Amino acid sequence: MQTILVIVHVLIALAIVGLVLLQRSEGGGLGLGGGGGGAGGMSGLMSARGTASLLTRATAIAAALFFVTSLVLSILVSGGSERGSIVDDMALPEAVETESGPSVPVAE
Repeated sequence: MQTILVIVHVLIALAIVGLVLLQRSEGGGLGLGGGGGGAGGMSGLMSARGTASLLTRATAIAAALFFVTSLVLSILVSGGSERGSIVDDMALPEAVETESGPSVPVAE
């Protein structure tokens, strides 16, 4: 389950990157073929306004799915183990008894 969800999560992340890269600051998006996208021109796949609206909506949906998969993954990972620190599970070394006196040679 986790593996499939991680794969879907990565695919959604790649889709977000692709959608953001398709968008242009002028709102040109998929209409790369110059000219004003209007009523009868063959200026691109869609008009500038339609492309911006489509890409914005698709990016918002992909972002929402990304957040949902992030939350589900975090719930799955945290639900499988007890709360605590890994330091609590560490074995402490045994105390070694030493002779009384300095452990470093002292100059006389």
